[in-house]
Amino acid sequence: MSAQVEKQYNFMGHRRLAMGVSLAFVILSVVGLFVKGLNLGIDFTGGTIIELSYQEPADVDNIRDALQVSGFDEAVVQNFGSAEDVLIRIAPRDGVNSAQISNMAMDGLRDNHSDGFELRRVEFVGPQVGDELTEDGALSVIYALIGILIYVALRFEFRFSIGSVAALVHDVVITLGVFAWTQAQFDLTVLAALLAVIGYSLNDTIVVFDRVRENFRTVRDGTPEEVTNLAINQMLSRTIMTSLTTLLVLIALFVLGGEIIHNFALALIVGVVVGTYSSTYVASSIALALGVSKEDLMKPVKEGADATAQEEELNRIFLEQEAEREARDAAKQTKRKK
Repeated sequence: MSAQVEKQYNFMGHRRLAMGVSLAFVILSVVGLFVKGLNLGIDFTGGTIIELSYQEPADVDNIRDALQVSGFDEAVVQNFGSAEDVLIRIAPRDGVNSAQISNMAMDGLRDNHSDGFELRRVEFVGPQVGDELTEDGALSVIYALIGILIYVALRFEFRFSIGSVAALVHDVVITLGVFAWTQAQFDLTVLAALLAVIGYSLNDTIVVFDRVRENFRTVRDGTPEEVTNLAINQMLSRTIMTSLTTLLVLIALFVLGGEIIHNFALALIVGVVVGTYSSTYVASSIALALGVSKEDLMKPVKEGADATAQEEELNRIFLEQEAEREARDAAKQTKRKK
């Protein structure tokens, strides 16, 4: 086969095993979603919002500890606008209204923290608002997947679009499964991370598909499996470097970013790892399973052209790309000698 890379890894040769592993993780994630469910944050469940103002920069960790001592283990505490302003979000409790919750929280802060703050406002977010956010969040993910399905079908081929969307669903379900089994809080920041994971994984998949398409048009021999495997190997260094540099940033956010973005970073870390895997195995494997071939991606020379004209055009494209590759290799050799 032409256009070889220095070292070939037989990714597609293990695609059935990889698909089995993916199916097992998806099933495990779905079971977690049904059995344990998501630990929804106040954004989705409703609750009480308390805004405080301090004379000096507030110690958010100290406030959070004081609320935990008072029985508000799930309270979300963050700076709001400035270092002196603090926003506290507390989930609803059965049989306790918003005013009682705010009074209990204020008493707990005065007893276990300090009284050097001013109460700015107390608001109650009803469960109906949470239900609307849940519905809108789910719809936003569905609309994104439908848009991606159309985009990839127009840019590449319908079977590629099925593979890419299947990979994205795979990524989202497994990420949700991690949150279900760990019971990490799922709020709007995590939903935003899920949408970011979809974009990241799609970008990786598109890069691989673009090289697969070019290889189908230029590589003169080899089965669809071999051509796809070649494309994945050609993009392997790019995929690894992109994923590793992204993970370094996300791990730093996870460790040092504080509790507010902890779950956001967790969702992105899981999504990047799973998305890199699915771009290599799931998307391409499904496209191959659906029977994509060189003929599906062959550009017609012109309307009514016969098979001979098609072959001549492919030969021309192949020779041009081979000449470009040889020129790049020669330039690299020249640089090494210098």
